[in-house]
Amino acid sequence: MRFKYSWLPIILLGLTACDVNNELEAIPEEVSNEEVIPLNTNGLNLSNYISVGASFTAGFSDGTLFKASQENSFPKILANKFAMADGGAFEQPLMSDNIGGLLFLGNVIQGPRLYFDGSGPTVLKQKPTTEVTDALTGSFNNYGIPGAKSFHLVAPGYGNPQGVPVGAANPYFARFASSPTATVLGDALAKQPTFFTLSEVGGNDVLGYALAGGDGVNQEGNFNPATYGPRDITDPNVFANVFNQMVTALTANGAKGVVANVPYITSLAHFTTVPYNPVPLDAATAAAVNQAYAQYNGGIRQAFAALVGLGAVPQAVADAEIAKRTINFTAGQNAVVIVDEDLIDLGAINPAFAALPQYRQATEDDLFVLSSSSFIGTKADPNNPLSINGVAIPLADKWVLTPQEQAEIKKATDLFNTIIEGVANSNPNVVLIDFKSILQEASTSGLVFDDYTLTTNLVFGGLVSLDGVHLTSRGYALLANKILAVMDVPTDEGGFGTNFTEATDGLAKADNYPTNYSPMLLK
Repeated sequence: MRFKYSWLPIILLGLTACDVNNELEAIPEEVSNEEVIPLNTNGLNLSNYISVGASFTAGFSDGTLFKASQENSFPKILANKFAMADGGAFEQPLMSDNIGGLLFLGNVIQGPRLYFDGSGPTVLKQKPTTEVTDALTGSFNNYGIPGAKSFHLVAPGYGNPQGVPVGAANPYFARFASSPTATVLGDALAKQPTFFTLSEVGGNDVLGYALAGGDGVNQEGNFNPATYGPRDITDPNVFANVFNQMVTALTANGAKGVVANVPYITSLAHFTTVPYNPVPLDAATAAAVNQAYAQYNGGIRQAFAALVGLGAVPQAVADAEIAKRTINFTAGQNAVVIVDEDLIDLGAINPAFAALPQYRQATEDDLFVLSSSSFIGTKADPNNPLSINGVAIPLADKWVLTPQEQAEIKKATDLFNTIIEGVANSNPNVVLIDFKSILQEASTSGLVFDDYTLTTNLVFGGLVSLDGVHLTSRGYALLANKILAVMDVPTDEGGFGTNFTEATDGLAKADNYPTNYSPMLLK
């Protein structure tokens, strides 16, 4: 943490008994030699800015939405800079306080925010006060809807409070939708924007699947999103129809805007913090666990030997599968045992082997969701010291993203981004920000922001908040600056030709935006 000190000079005045001059000369104001560079928007009309998107657009941070995070959302930061060029007021559907979370008819449906207690992320010990059914009135500029998938943004009734208890509507949008049948896009268009941002559309279309450890369905080929589950990956054709519809509608009256592509979410701290080998065992415990798995290991070898003999499985495939599935623990750090549905289903080949499960030990190529850190190592049976989850009890699919599941996420993300980039390149009113490359840089070398280097590491990286997915306020400020930078690109190179990156006070300053919030910040 950096501290600033202000050193104030002490002036000693010597007084004499004669002729004191009490009229002191004025101290001249310090003259700055720094050149003031005026903002030039190159004719861009920023008078009515509207943001449309999901949780990043809303300012979601530390596991929820709260007033301070909203006030430090990247659209609000952009609006502050647009005010330098006659940008209008930017109103947001603010939460009731800084506790975060939501109530529905008095019942908690979204918990309070996280804070750092010195050892790790901890849930604030407060009850949320923001009630979904207390409808907000007024005109809003921020249509960032946490949890919204692409097709939700054009779905009538997505803000109907009656649909919230059954998962048919979004509680955040239900607070400020213009009517029970309204769409997010329709309400945004009704504000007649002159400028817009369309950000992270498509992110939730893969994020639900990832957060569930791949315990969902890739719906590629299914064009009916009404049949999708909350953990499913959206079909790219469905996404393409929605994204084209949104950009076409937003630019129909001449409005210009910035659209963002989708990052590789598996590089976020939520999926990179928990190691694959977090289990320390002594020699005696390792030997006991190995004895418990001896029958499984032997059964796997016998099954594949039989299948090779019958010609059902090639020897090379059998050898590779046996090597993957053989479980062995040693004294020291050990990889956890997981259920991997992509292993060969022996029972499907021969019912005689149906009792052999799809178990293997994890490798460094597997990614574990952040919540697994509080589950791995616990005991399934408190009275059985060997019933360790992740050791004697394999981890279910929901705790881990296997390489195959990661490939599904990457494939969908790449398809979405091809669509986004195609739409941006074909529409002269739209500029693309490459959010994917920005996050990749943050997860490798880090991103320089004033005096800081921000990375995707949990807690101390500075970019990603305590939930491991969404950004810190400083991260959102950096994102706002990146958007301003692509706006500054000359018009003949695909930008809008503004000069925010050069103008005096044209960019957000890192020191003005925190990376975490105190647990004492409640109101």
